[in-house]
Amino acid sequence: MTTQERSPDGSQPWLHQRGEVIQEFGTVKQFPVSLTHDTRLYSCQRLNKVLADTQILYSLYKKHHWLMRGATFFQLHLLMDKHADEQLELVDKMAERVQTLGGIAVGDPRHVAEITTIPRAPNGAEHVPAMLSRLLEAHEAILTDCHDAAARAQEMGDDGTNDLLISEVIRTNELQSWFVAEHLVDTPLVRA
Repeated sequence: MTTQERSPDGSQPWLHQRGEVIQEFGTVKQFPVSLTHDTRLYSCQRLNKVLADTQILYSLYKKHHWLMRGATFFQLHLLMDKHADEQLELVDKMAERVQTLGGIAVGDPRHVAEITTIPRAPNGAEHVPAMLSRLLEAHEAILTDCHDAAARAQEMGDDGTNDLLISEVIRTNELQSWFVAEHLVDTPLVRA
């Protein structure tokens, strides 16, 4: 049986399917969401940038989760995993917002790598303070971009994108930055 023939009971999947691209990345289709084409296009572009950076931050958290060491290993190991889960929730929310606006969310890791501005971490392991600093720098880059994107979305009347960036992305990243930064304070574990 070829891939184009169907079995009489319909149980044979059609394998090796290929199709044409029906919407290019960087475009938006019309949805009845009461926003102009230019507003939706702008918001999708900005969200996709934050989305790419957030996917990189998620991956950094997972990598650092695996590489933690030292006296606070257990606490940091759990914290990295918790933060990674929260970043993954943000990824889904931003991708769904892009789709809601009629755009295409960046999803392929190779495409994410082309869009992100978060510097690439070394392939090997670093000392814990360097890993934590790397996370803080990524958070700050995302926060800087989000503040600007949220303000511009507000100016353009895109309340949904503004709300997502402020209520979800900014607040989550600020809180996570605080938790990570407190692990870089030079405080002895035990006092004499």
